[in-house]
Amino acid sequence: MTRYFLFAPALMLAACQSVSVPEAPTRADLASELVRRAPEDGPPPKPDGACWANDTAPAVIETVTEQVEVSPAVIGPDGTVITPATYRSSTHQRILTDRESVWFRTPCPDELTVDFIATVQRALKARGFYMLPLTGQMDAATGDAIRRFQQPLGMDSAVLSLAAARALGIVAADFGRD
Repeated sequence: MTRYFLFAPALMLAACQSVSVPEAPTRADLASELVRRAPEDGPPPKPDGACWANDTAPAVIETVTEQVEVSPAVIGPDGTVITPATYRSSTHQRILTDRESVWFRTPCPDELTVDFIATVQRALKARGFYMLPLTGQMDAATGDAIRRFQQPLGMDSAVLSLAAARALGIVAADFGRD
């Protein structure tokens, strides 16, 4: 009984403490997997035995529409507007990021079996990115679905990245990665 009285204050004090629970990431960030290198430089040297794909990230262009004053308002001596100002719309584009060559890890060719690709198609279909029957072929429809899955996660490519395969749950995580 005396033990209860010894632990009771400690338990009550512990109950008053707030516990901070780390938040799980809400979505994968595939852009962190991109390595910017010229295609002629070849893939990055590490990790050993990794397979890499090269693709071109498209330029990001912003279209801006502004109202430009053509003629100012004419104001009378008593402060009333005699003629209002006139404006025209001016639209122009500017490049936010240039087109660039990027490298990223991808499943190795010997892993890209008919069963593996069918699993990719199944995972994309479950998420609403692939609507056709499963074929096990890396065709244009599969590439389009891969691009639609990867694009909002920061990788605009029709080539399946290893990080996207992990995010789909079809490749085991690589905890020993360099």
